[in-house]
Parts: sequence; structure tokens; C-alpha cells
Amino acid sequence: MGADDYSMDIARPLINTPADIAYRIRWVLLTIALLCLAVGLLLAVSGTASATNGYFTHGTGTKNKGMAGAGISGADDSISVANNPAAAVFAVGKLDVGGALFSPLRSYSTSASLANGQGGAFTIGPNNLDSAREYFVIPHVAYVWGIGANSALGVAFYGRGGMNTKWEAGNATFDPDGPGPASVMTLPGTFGAGTAGVDLSQAFLDVAYASKVGGRFAWGAALVFALQSFEAYGIGTFAGFTETFAMSGGTVFPDSLSDNGHEFSTGVGAKLGFDAALGDSASLAAMYQTKIGMSELDAYSDLFAQDGGFDIPANARIGLTFKASEGLSISFDVEHIWYSDVDSVGNAFANLFTCPTVNSMSTDFSGCFGGSNGAGFGWDDMTIYKVGIEWNTGSDWTWRAGYSNGSQPIPDTEVLLNIVAPAVIEDHIALGFTKKRGNGNEFNVSFMYALEGKQSGINPFDPTQDIEIKMHQWELEVSYSWRF
Repeated sequence: MGADDYSMDIARPLINTPADIAYRIRWVLLTIALLCLAVGLLLAVSGTASATNGYFTHGTGTKNKGMAGAGISGADDSISVANNPAAAVFAVGKLDVGGALFSPLRSYSTSASLANGQGGAFTIGPNNLDSAREYFVIPHVAYVWGIGANSALGVAFYGRGGMNTKWEAGNATFDPDGPGPASVMTLPGTFGAGTAGVDLSQAFLDVAYASKVGGRFAWGAALVFALQSFEAYGIGTFAGFTETFAMSGGTVFPDSLSDNGHEFSTGVGAKLGFDAALGDSASLAAMYQTKIGMSELDAYSDLFAQDGGFDIPANARIGLTFKASEGLSISFDVEHIWYSDVDSVGNAFANLFTCPTVNSMSTDFSGCFGGSNGAGFGWDDMTIYKVGIEWNTGSDWTWRAGYSNGSQPIPDTEVLLNIVAPAVIEDHIALGFTKKRGNGNEFNVSFMYALEGKQSGINPFDPTQDIEIKMHQWELEVSYSWRF
């Protein structure tokens, strides 16, 4: 991207006549209506299903996804304010509406066991299962208004994260009352409590302000409003390992662990970004989003650390775009996600072994499920490297391709609980195109395929058994952009 791209006039007519006022009000109302529709659609469908980079999507917006999440510098569509609020000044007057059909294909298998539930072991199967619920719809909508000659205000609604699994078969073998009189039993379900799984949906509304300085530099800031919905079922077997049960001396069973339907939580965060030209043929952009402190999921306060805490981790992106020729641009981006800073996500499952009902020699209740340092999914931070190309073959067609890679966040010590969240994808391949219409509107398509990722490790409740979790994915997204 050259300096001319950064010095373009982004001014829109100021509101100074009744016709102008009516025009602006109409598009404000339309945008609000579309946002409400998108909220309804996102909450009506299931979560985004352990989406790609951990549970963050590989990109946001059809053009960005067509390059596997690369290309945050110089983006010119309104949904790009979700990737970098500074992008608003390059998308004035654009309304983007789109939706993705996302299909994660998840499975897990467990080996034969020498213990088979004896001696205090908790043996899963042997099972070899595929998760149900393989198709999900993820909408987005965004619009940007011009404010004077050098500033813009944008709003963007999108889904960006989630986990979803549903294991409908399988069984587990264990002694349900420990040293009590009951014999070892084999019960249906991955964890011996029937159909098991989770459903996490996350929706975001960004309200962004951006300004252009000196024709070569743009900065932006946004408030990020987050809404998430969570449900867990079929994990009631872990009741004895909760803080509620342990602190009661084994007399009070938890009622906020499993099978409580969907619970909602909300939070607000912030996002900062810039986009700067580096000479005539390169540009640099960066974005940082704060950790979003979410209200507790009270219906699952016996599952997640800190009485149901499930915050959204901070993440940062930086991207460099080179204009290799008049019609060809190459982008290199890096993204980092701080999963380990969220206790319910980053805490190790091994914390559970400090819980007195697991380790009779311990008096520390904090590591129990729901405790202040409660056992979690044990995820590491994740860094993703992305490269994308954009090729304009003429006035009407633009083609895109991209590849991204990041080491999946689940260590081999954490496979047991991550059966319900097998986020082991590392490699994404993406393609996309834009067809520009004569009136300046655009039709966009992207396709992503995530190569199979897998992780295996020992069942911590049965060291004679191995567990393997696997997943691969594809996604098709279509969007339309109007220019007003």
C-alpha cells in the first residue's frame, strides 16, 4: 500500500439539511436492526465449536479469512474494525453483512486399560467416537460512518470464539463410591454420566473510533462488548472433586457443575490499533485487545475456577503488507493469544490432585473444581504466524490465498478434560475472492480448510490408558458489502 492510499479523502457530507438527517437516521436504524438480527442468529445457533486457533477464529471478515487471517494492514472493509479499529478510516460508508458455514469434525479414542476401573482408576471406554453437531452458522455485520474529513466511527458485530462437542455414546468404568460397598460399574457416557459435551458461544460488539494523521498514519480505539453463553452436560461424575463437596466433608453435592442448561455472562474490554504507511510500497499495522473480565457463570460455579469465572483472554496482532507490484500484495501477520492468563482455561488439570477428596493427605481446597485455583483445561498461550497474498486481476476481480500455523495449546498432560474441547488445530489453508459490482458494491467469498490436528496423552485417573483427541475443519463464508 502506498502513500496515496493513506491520503485519500474520507470525508462524507456533514449533516446540514433535512435530507442528510433522514439519510443518516435511516442507516443508523438499519445498522441497529441488522445488529439485532445478528445477535438473534448467533444465540439461536450453537457455539463456534472449538474454532481453529484454540477457540478463536482464524480471522474475522471474509477478506481477512480468505488470507488465513493475514492482511490486517490496509484492510478496506467495515468488518475489519474487529481486527484493527484503525481500519475504520479506510471503510467509510461501507455496510458489510455476511455469514459462515463452519464444520469442525472432532473425535477421540481411548486405549484398552489394565485397570478397568479397579483400584480407584477411572477408565474411559475403550471408546472411539465422533462428536455430533458438525455444522454451525456464524453471522457478522458492520458499518462505518465518516466524521468530518479525517475521522470515522464504526460498529461491528461478530462471533469470534467458542467450543462445542457432543459425545452421544461410549462408557466409563469406575467405582462410584470409592472404598464404599458398591462394586466397580460400567456406566454410559464418556464420563459415565450420559451424553457429555459443552457448548460455548461468544459474541462481540465493537464500537470503534479512528482518525487519520498526516495522510500516512491512522489510529483507532474501540470498546468491546462481549456476551457469552455456556452449557455443560454429562460431567456430573466429577461432583466429588468440587470445592462444594470437599469443604462439606462429603455431605453436600454440587448443584452448579453439570446439566444446568445455558448460562450467560457479559463483559467489556478495549482495543487499540494503528495502521501506518512505510514508504510507497509497504504498510505496518498492529492491534492489542485487553483481557475481558466476564461476569461469573453462576450455573457452573462448581466447574470453573473462581466460582464460575470464564474471562476472555487478551490478544495482539501485528501485520506487514508489501505491494509487490501494481496488482499484487503480500502480507505477513503474527497473532498471540494469552490463554494461560485465564484461570479456568490455563490452570492445569493437575491442580485437582491437591483437592482433599482426590488426595487425602491434602488440606488445600483451592485446586478443587470451582476453587480459587481450580483445575482447568491447562491451555498454553498460542502464537500464530500467517502469510497471505491478494491479487487484483482487473477492475472487477480480486483473488486471495493464505496459510497460517500455530502450535496448538493443549499439552499431552491435559487430554482428559479436553475431550470436551479438542482444540488441536495448527494449520489453516485459505482461498477467497471479491467480485466488485459497477456501483461499488462487492461480493466476497472465502474458504478455509484446517488440516487434522491431534494430541495424545495418559489418562491421569488411569495411567494404564492412553487418550487421543483429533479434529479437522472447513468453513465457507459469503458476504456482501454496500458502499453509500
